Amino acid sequence: MAYVPQDAEWFLAQLVEEFRVEGHRRNVVHINYVLIKARTPPEAYRKAMQLGKRANSKWRNPKGELVTHRFLGLRELDVIHDRLEHGGEIMFDERLGMTGANTRKLVRKRLELEAFLPIRSRPTRPDYSSKEIMDKVAEELKRREARKKTALSRSRRA
Repeated sequence: MAYVPQDAEWFLAQLVEEFRVEGHRRNVVHINYVLIKARTPPEAYRKAMQLGKRANSKWRNPKGELVTHRFLGLRELDVIHDRLEHGGEIMFDERLGMTGANTRKLVRKRLELEAFLPIRSRPTRPDYSSKEIMDKVAEELKRREARKKTALSRSRRA
């Protein structure tokens, strides 16, 4: 059993969730890394499972296809030893006996890091977005554009 300190407050859970879109053979699977506030592994497990099960739902995508979102279970659950603050360690991955060349391959250049990558469009993947939410986003974008035009018009008149 892993070491869990007496003063444990946080755990990191990996929730496995599947999206299926009617009419598409391929599914989409997410592994979501989620913080769980708990003092013991059993409490953390119970809370992580509850959180995952709440995600189970169905909706229609913008094309009208039925999307089913299912929580499949936990991939991992581990205690966080450090305090949650800048520089606190959340988790680690251990590799044993790596060569220098393989070690260097683990390190990416800045623009290769996920945070710097452009949003990629993948036309062949199933669309599991919610029509309701996408309609709200489109409406909000229209409102923002209208406000920009109004503000620009006022500034030109001034």
